[in-house]
Amino acid sequence: MDAAIAALAAGQHGVVSRGQLLDARISETIIEKRIASGQLVRLHRGVYAVGHAHLRREGHWLAAVLAVGDRAVLSHRDAAALHELRPSSRPRIEVSTPKERKSTAKIDVYSRRLLDARDVTTVDGIRVTTISRTLVDLAEVVALDGLTKVCGEAERQHKLDVKGIEEAIERLRGRRGPSIARLRAALTDLKHHGPTLTRSHLENRFLSLLDAHGLPRPATNAYVAGYEFDAVWRTERLAVELDGWRDHKTRRAFQRDRTKGNAIQAAGYALLRFTHPDVMRRPQEVAAHIAAQLSPAGESARPPRRDARPA
Repeated sequence: MDAAIAALAAGQHGVVSRGQLLDARISETIIEKRIASGQLVRLHRGVYAVGHAHLRREGHWLAAVLAVGDRAVLSHRDAAALHELRPSSRPRIEVSTPKERKSTAKIDVYSRRLLDARDVTTVDGIRVTTISRTLVDLAEVVALDGLTKVCGEAERQHKLDVKGIEEAIERLRGRRGPSIARLRAALTDLKHHGPTLTRSHLENRFLSLLDAHGLPRPATNAYVAGYEFDAVWRTERLAVELDGWRDHKTRRAFQRDRTKGNAIQAAGYALLRFTHPDVMRRPQEVAAHIAAQLSPAGESARPPRRDARPA
């Protein structure tokens, strides 16, 4: 019996449900004995970790789906995390089901959901909404800026399917409302500006500064000369680094910044550095410096490209 339980758990991130154990012809008596001995650790009603409860996130996700029951799927923010579109640190896991179910202390259940088979897939053994349906659901619970960022990450990974999103909306019987309008606004913003992925509040404020002054958006967290820079305008050959004190106060960071600066200038780029106070308190000055470098006259201030030849 123990070998059968272990084999079942091995293919399911270390978790099993009571129903699965019974289907494997493991009796209620044996199940109760294993619970009493600690070999089965209760995670949710009728769902157990085998041997210990120190599971990876995939185990907790699958356990939540099993707990909600047949035809349940991981959804919303946790589905986005499973698809590697955005992290989720929420203590409660989000699950959708076409049946009537109540949320629990550990699971946010979206019950009586329309879940077409075309909107459901399996990732790493876990039933989950497809990326297109995940983005539709995510629009219900994430603000526009966050939704645009997720769509941008999907685009960067070549996983964004606008037609698939529209088809998922239609399968929801033409659902309309603020969440669908928000998703379409995010897709429109992505189309106009490209996938601008940021990693900090400072970077978000920097992009807002550019928008407010009518400056074109750059590629963010982009690589030049083998190094990553916070913002890059490739056509204009300009890079910007945003320096927060926390990330730039060590000797190692000091040396790294100089090495990166030398490398990008050798590649023929101009490099501007702005601090947190620059972006927050002196936005007009920041915008003026960037505008000057983006203008044709700014070309003369840039170092020659590495492949340049003397006249």
